Amino acid sequence: MILTVTPNPSLDRTYEVPSLDRGEVVRATGERVDPGGKGVNVSRAVAAAGRRTVAVLPLGGAPGALVADLLDAQGIEVAPVPVTGATRSNIALAEADGVLTKINAPGPDLTPAEQENLLDTVRRHAAGADWIVCSGSLPRGLGPAWYAELVARVHAAGLRIALDTSGPALLAALREHPDVVKPNAEELAEAVGRPLTTVGDALKAAEDLRETGARAVLASLGSAGQLLVDADGAWYGTAPVAAVRSNVGAGDASLAGFLVAAGGGGPEALASAVAHGAAAVCLPGSVMPTPGDLDPAAVTVTADIPVDRPLDGAAG
Repeated sequence: MILTVTPNPSLDRTYEVPSLDRGEVVRATGERVDPGGKGVNVSRAVAAAGRRTVAVLPLGGAPGALVADLLDAQGIEVAPVPVTGATRSNIALAEADGVLTKINAPGPDLTPAEQENLLDTVRRHAAGADWIVCSGSLPRGLGPAWYAELVARVHAAGLRIALDTSGPALLAALREHPDVVKPNAEELAEAVGRPLTTVGDALKAAEDLRETGARAVLASLGSAGQLLVDADGAWYGTAPVAAVRSNVGAGDASLAGFLVAAGGGGPEALASAVAHGAAAVCLPGSVMPTPGDLDPAAVTVTADIPVDRPLDGAAG
């Protein structure tokens, strides 16, 4: 079982549009409404893979009730933490050429009692979990050290934790040695405080995060592939993608694929992460891939890192 923690979940509306023209009326060609938030997406991907998952998340108002209903319809066990503020609603505009524009609301302001209830709910549902996954931004009311406190509590219970966040929250959590962190190229650059232009730069940055405290780093580099760096070495994985339809949740699908394969470590888990990420970008909105969407044979994983390969744009 994989338990996910999403401190700032959302109700996500994705509109597919031919192009985005500022100041003009834009007619959508497709529309989806999905439960959102990075941890929520991990649970959705785990459920799509046929594995049990429990989603812990603060929920409030009509948007929160709809998020719970949508997750229940997908076979995901929900452990809600009632909050007085309404769950945020986000909008994503996906253009035909793959460009994505997102508008993310700030979310509710959690009271001290709600914050402690969130931590206690994780404790009550964590027994028997293979992994605890903590993902996404922190809502108002939670300081950067909140994730560090959660990592410490999870380790005190003898469990493993994967963390997907950024900025001060990531840096604060590193001192508690999360078992896996999953930055993208921009988040990796921000964490080490320097621009990244090549896969080699990303490799060095991932090694720096390990020296700072992460036990393993799974880095998503967009079309340049993914990196895994842990105590046993470094591996690089890629898979061809014919056409990007939406990259919403692709990184979350990758993390889910990593954790459900090979115990969440090593090159086999990286191959699963790459296959899940490549499948996710070919699906609309934040639809998570099922086993039938995956193409494991198309994935290449190697210990021979192409250090000179450029990243798409200069991260950071």
